[in-house]
Amino acid sequence: METIIPLLEIIQRLRGPNGCAWDRKQTPTTMWKCLAEELYELEDAIVKDDEDNIVEELGDVLFQVLFIMEIYADAGRFSFDRVIKTVAEKMIRRHPHVYGNSRISSEDELNKQWDAIKAGEKRDAGTSQRRSALDNVPDGMPGLLRALKVSKSAVKAGFEWENLGQVLDTAVSEIHEFEAALSMDEDDAMLEFGDILFSLVNVARFAGFHPETALYRSTSKFEERFRMMEADIAKQGLDLKQMPPEEKEKHWQTAKQACTQKKP
Repeated sequence: METIIPLLEIIQRLRGPNGCAWDRKQTPTTMWKCLAEELYELEDAIVKDDEDNIVEELGDVLFQVLFIMEIYADAGRFSFDRVIKTVAEKMIRRHPHVYGNSRISSEDELNKQWDAIKAGEKRDAGTSQRRSALDNVPDGMPGLLRALKVSKSAVKAGFEWENLGQVLDTAVSEIHEFEAALSMDEDDAMLEFGDILFSLVNVARFAGFHPETALYRSTSKFEERFRMMEADIAKQGLDLKQMPPEEKEKHWQTAKQACTQKKP
């Protein structure tokens, strides 16, 4: 806690009478948007395994979290100690195989224990009367993350494919439905395209990796190749917009090969 105190003192000074007007007018809602941006920047640093940037972005995320906590504390809503005590008690309660006598022999048992403890917490808090297994999915989550959360919640409720092949068949079927919808109403086509994305989220989940990470890496790969192609075209004094398709493809393949050769 001692290492956090200087950060708290900075936040309190920024929000104090002689501090910063911008910091004083912030609310939990406005600061959440800042925190969300910092989380994506942290993700970028982690994926790139950039140690210095990871340290910096972790600090930024911590600062935003403390800032939000200070807003509530300053308004007399709750204290830092309450936040820390609540999460500490919850983590201990949800790990009885570490802090208690529970015995776990597999990851599946671990997940079932976790879900059972969460359900018990809701019953004790009087919040167990929900209408759907999806009630715990926040509406404001980014689309890809929300799709994954919805999918996982449905699986926990017992709605799941038997194998990856069935999920892939579903994705292929959705592509065919999208192709058919293209000749019809635009809204229908958009919905079918969304079905493709949702089915691919399930493919990723079933295959054991996070769709957001997969999309990030694929986008970064395209970006690297496109930048290299741009640089090569500019070096030759050419204009990408004016090039015929076969020339674009030639430069694109050259960039792909060069990027592949750079990999260790």
